[in-house]
Amino acid sequence: MSIDRERERYEMVAVQIRSRGIRDPDLIRAMEKVPRHLFIPERFRPEAYRDRPLPIGHGQTISPPYIVALMTSLLVPLTGKRVLEIGTGSGYQAAVLAEMGVEVFSVERIPEVARTAVLNLEASGYDQVRIRVTDGTCGWADYAPYDAALITAATPSVPGPLIDQLADDGVLVAPVGPSGMQELIRLTRTRGSMGEERFGGVRFVPLIGEYGWKDSGFSR
Repeated sequence: MSIDRERERYEMVAVQIRSRGIRDPDLIRAMEKVPRHLFIPERFRPEAYRDRPLPIGHGQTISPPYIVALMTSLLVPLTGKRVLEIGTGSGYQAAVLAEMGVEVFSVERIPEVARTAVLNLEASGYDQVRIRVTDGTCGWADYAPYDAALITAATPSVPGPLIDQLADDGVLVAPVGPSGMQELIRLTRTRGSMGEERFGGVRFVPLIGEYGWKDSGFSR
């Protein structure tokens, strides 16, 4: 392990995450350990621990560290739970969840992106993550119900199948809204009803699929 990379991770967590109010110890430990630079194309690795999104190919990005931490923090506690992730991307979010002791089921619609994520996860020691290539807006019913779900792409509304696959007392976090800007929301399912909380503006690439956007131009 590169000492410089390890130092960069600790600085990332201290400056970008702890200082902004995220304190969950399992999440902090995971983000200090997972080698984020291994989930980023080599030419962008010098910027791996900066507070910004980075391209990973095929029009997709890896979210800034703080956004990964914030979305994950809205799901805690997580240890021992089953989580559905929609939008595998580089695999970094899945690795953070796996490091926290989560059973991760991740869905990615772009085969090339999924293949790269598998390689990234294997290289980083998180090959226990299950990945499926399909329409993420339909979820992954084979392993439902899930204790939590995380959508890592912008959706015009939360897809119905993902709500249906959520266990009672389960939570779902997603960026919801139109092109250009969305709002991060958390849904909590309690005895069949859904409570909603809002956590401010975010901006993500579109969630494409039957229950999401129809194409990358956000047309419905």
